Amino acid sequence: MFTGIITAVGTIAAIQPRGGDVRLRIATGKLDLSDVQPGDSIAVSGVCLTAVALPGDGFWADVSRETLERTILGEAKPGTRVNLEKALTPTSRLGGHLVSGHVDGIGAVTEWRADGRSWRLRIQAPDELARYIAEKGSIGVDGISLTVNRVDGAAFELNIVPHTLAETTLAACAVGRHVNLEVDLIARYLERLLLGDRAARPASGGLTEALLREHGFWS
Repeated sequence: MFTGIITAVGTIAAIQPRGGDVRLRIATGKLDLSDVQPGDSIAVSGVCLTAVALPGDGFWADVSRETLERTILGEAKPGTRVNLEKALTPTSRLGGHLVSGHVDGIGAVTEWRADGRSWRLRIQAPDELARYIAEKGSIGVDGISLTVNRVDGAAFELNIVPHTLAETTLAACAVGRHVNLEVDLIARYLERLLLGDRAARPASGGLTEALLREHGFWS
């Protein structure tokens, strides 16, 4: 589990094909690895990866086909910059929101413009994620905990403050860039809970207008 508060920016140092999937070496920059052991989790641009070896200046992690297909790690090349966050401990401050590191989909940047000292970012999410994104709700973008300012269908807008710009990979953002998206955990579990007994049925579907009306969330 993570908070979405990025503590370092690293780079993909090496990619080794391994029988259909890959092993990545991530150079971790200023990330303190003194308390990290093989088997520990580290979020890499929002993707929860397990450190399998610690060479001293970073770590190696195995990345499955599923992860390569469903996240932007499938597009990564040596030199690609990534956001890094170590897993929560019982004494960690929860400065962002609860982030699992399980990416729900890939979004595309459609607008990136200056607004005073901040930047406005507009992202087009996959249609199937639209129902989980709410104005003033939380969303993980490349592992960064951000607040949604506005929603328009499957598109949403964010405000990026100077500190976030300086301490994450968003400084290199541009229109057309792909980003990992993770919706709020509570939204996902609420949808499943509202399904009730129907959740046990195959292909039970998701949150619908009829289901919301049934539970009093839509008038």
